[in-house]
Amino acid sequence: MTKIAVVVGSTREGSFNRALGKLAVRALEAHGATVTDVDLAAFDLPLYSAALEAGAFPPDARRLKEIFAAQAGLLFVSPEYNGSVSPLLKNAIDWASRPTGDESLVALSAYRGKASAVMAASISPFGGLRGLMHLRQILSTIQTLVIPEQVLVPNAHAAFDADGGLKEALPASLVDMTAARLVAVAKALG
Repeated sequence: MTKIAVVVGSTREGSFNRALGKLAVRALEAHGATVTDVDLAAFDLPLYSAALEAGAFPPDARRLKEIFAAQAGLLFVSPEYNGSVSPLLKNAIDWASRPTGDESLVALSAYRGKASAVMAASISPFGGLRGLMHLRQILSTIQTLVIPEQVLVPNAHAAFDADGGLKEALPASLVDMTAARLVAVAKALG
C-alpha cells in the first residue's frame, strides 16, 4: 500500500482546513492509500532557528521528520495567512527539512523524491489560492514533486454541510481527483 501523510496547517477547533483534511484522508483511503493523519498540535515544535538546532534538535521535530520520511506522498492542507501559508505549517516543513545524523545539508530526506499535493479552504472568494502558490514554491524547493491538481474551497464558512462534507459537487470532485492522482504518482515514484 502507498503511504501518504495528511498535514493540516491549522490546529483551531472548527477549522475549515481541518474539515477539508478529514475529507482528504477519506478520499486517499478510498484510493488505496495507508494514511497517517498528522496533527501538528501533537508536536512541540519551537520556532525554527539555527541556534536552537545547533544546541539540540527538538525530539518532536525529529519525530515529525521520521513520519514524513516514511511516506511515499505528502498532502498539505493550509489556511491562508495574509496571502501565504500558516506559520504553523511553514515551521513544521522547515524543521522536517533539516539534516539529522550524518546527513548533508541538502539531504532533504523527509521530502526528496516524494509526491505532494496541496489543498486550502478559505472564507475568501479565492479559496486560499495565494497561499497555495507559496506552498507549491516551498514544496518544490525542498524537492517534492507537486502534482498539478489542487483543491480550493472558497467561501468556506458556507461550503461545508452539517456532516462535514462539501455542499458543492466541484470541490468535492476535486478532493477525489487530487487524492487519486497523488496516490498514483506516489506509487509510481516509490
